[in-house]
Amino acid sequence: MADRIPITRTISIDPSEIEETFVRGTGPGGQNVNKVSSAVQLRFDLQNSPSIPEGMKRRVAAIAGKRLTKDGVIVLMANSHRDQPMNRQEAQARLVALLAEGAHVPKPRVATRPTLASKKRRLEGKAIRSNIKQMRSVRPEGD
Repeated sequence: MADRIPITRTISIDPSEIEETFVRGTGPGGQNVNKVSSAVQLRFDLQNSPSIPEGMKRRVAAIAGKRLTKDGVIVLMANSHRDQPMNRQEAQARLVALLAEGAHVPKPRVATRPTLASKKRRLEGKAIRSNIKQMRSVRPEGD
């Protein structure tokens, strides 16, 4: 059995959850690009994965955007290398990076009140601006 793929210290996924399809790529490869299926299409069923906690699934789904299908499957394409193993590694690394980003729980923002000094600075700035505009409307006295 293959080793689990670590995402964080506590979360890892089983390689059997990842489905890889090899297709002809559009990337580098010269004449070989038309003959060899070196591009990798990686599919990971996020919705039905037993390894991923529910909250993390929601965060990853939001991050994945258009790479997530309606069925909750993440689809990643990798075709930037000439050989299949490198494209495979790149696709897997991108999946791990995506899942690791979703594993990070954002710190909730705590609303704070503005300080007295910041209120005074704001009002002073408004008073200066108001004075400048008032000076524009005053006509100079003629000699």
